[in-house]
Amino acid sequence: MGTGRLRFGRWRLRFGRMNSAATIDPNITMRELLEQFPGAQRAMFRKYHIGGCSSCGFSPDETLAGVCARNENVDVEEAIDHIITSDAAERAMQIEPHDLAAKLSAGEKINLLDVRTREEFDAVKLPGAHLFTQEFMQQILSNWAREKLVVVYDHQGTRSMDAAAYFQGHGFTNVKSLRGGIDGYSAEVDSSLPRYSLEAA
Repeated sequence: MGTGRLRFGRWRLRFGRMNSAATIDPNITMRELLEQFPGAQRAMFRKYHIGGCSSCGFSPDETLAGVCARNENVDVEEAIDHIITSDAAERAMQIEPHDLAAKLSAGEKINLLDVRTREEFDAVKLPGAHLFTQEFMQQILSNWAREKLVVVYDHQGTRSMDAAAYFQGHGFTNVKSLRGGIDGYSAEVDSSLPRYSLEAA
């Protein structure tokens, strides 16, 4: 992956309360959809290869139905079901900052994995965290127990969701993404951790 930013995805996620709606209006704009279901773009790309690059992208003002129609006429109701199911799975894969802090305070054995750049890691990190690199990945896959809790974090909880899914795909059964990343942890738990902007990272 080189020395640049490790990329598990390029989606900007905003987390809110659990969505209680049983369905989604097919005429919802993609902007509104992503506000309500932050992982929708990832879900659409994973199943239909929609929204992951410029050739299969969409504009914020397009409707979900329109995007499905022009992408090999994907069944919009099927897409809606997939988005809702994926959203529930992603939320279950997150750990709240206060929950992580409580586990750390209780002395629980947690493998903390930081998927930011080395520069970000050197500037501020959670105590005991490991910086993810291509080389370290081999150690993880070879030596880390698959059933032990692994908490993956980045700056604001964006790439860590993709990284957590990646490790799930490699047999890790107890992997979580820190909601809000280290920025959220600083804001909600430990204000002594310096906060920074993405531009400064």
